[in-house]
Amino acid sequence: MWKETDGKLQQTFKFKDFSEAFAFMTRVAFAAESQQHHPDWSNSYNKVTISLCTHDAGDKITEKDHKLAKAVDKIVS
Repeated sequence: MWKETDGKLQQTFKFKDFSEAFAFMTRVAFAAESQQHHPDWSNSYNKVTISLCTHDAGDKITEKDHKLAKAVDKIVS
């Protein structure tokens, strides 16, 4: 579930192993590139944490962030 924390939409996803986490990141990368909106994220073994905010809108949460969050949710489901 996405949460607003420190002015960003954030969520951590947990996978079976590193390979599944990396495959998820690859799929998200393609979605982000197609939307021309790129996440801040980190990966530690089987966990991926994504933070979304729109940098060119003053680092605020915008519709771009909600749209990418919905795309990520479709990828993970």
